[in-house]
Amino acid sequence: MDYMALIDRIYADHAKARGVLLGHSRKVADLALAIADLRGIGVDRAFVEEAAMLHDVGMVLCDAPPLHCRGAEPYIRHGVLGRGLLEAEGCPAHALVCERHVGAGLTQEEITRAGLPLPVRAMLPVSTEERLIAYADKFFSKGNGGGIIGLERVRAQIGRYGTAQLARFDEWVEEFGADF
Repeated sequence: MDYMALIDRIYADHAKARGVLLGHSRKVADLALAIADLRGIGVDRAFVEEAAMLHDVGMVLCDAPPLHCRGAEPYIRHGVLGRGLLEAEGCPAHALVCERHVGAGLTQEEITRAGLPLPVRAMLPVSTEERLIAYADKFFSKGNGGGIIGLERVRAQIGRYGTAQLARFDEWVEEFGADF
């Protein structure tokens, strides 16, 4: 897969948003691969790089001015929108990473209880690759210079969305470590 050609096509008229996407996604991909190496986790490295570079591709369709995105959709939908974009490109496994990386994944109950403008279905990372990308993503913001965020700050951010979100994230900490 040529993920750069895909990004270039989708972001052809959105140079600043493309820059935000590429800067953030490169950091996520690099951290995910570094964690896999550090922990000796057998993953499909090519898929991890591709999917990490594409996990936020749907943000261009959202209304997120700080990210230079001027779409009509709320940002919480960037994962499902990315899924739609990548499914249309014939990339169903990469598409699932888009949808499942939001928060620490989302259950049907969480979507319903919070009244989120999302399809009511489970959006939980299933494969090791999906969990690894979602985990690495939590350590980088798209703004504020994009530096790495410490574990306690990530836990505090995730914890704002409930104990179930935090428990899932803490399972990832056990699986992938936090000594990077």
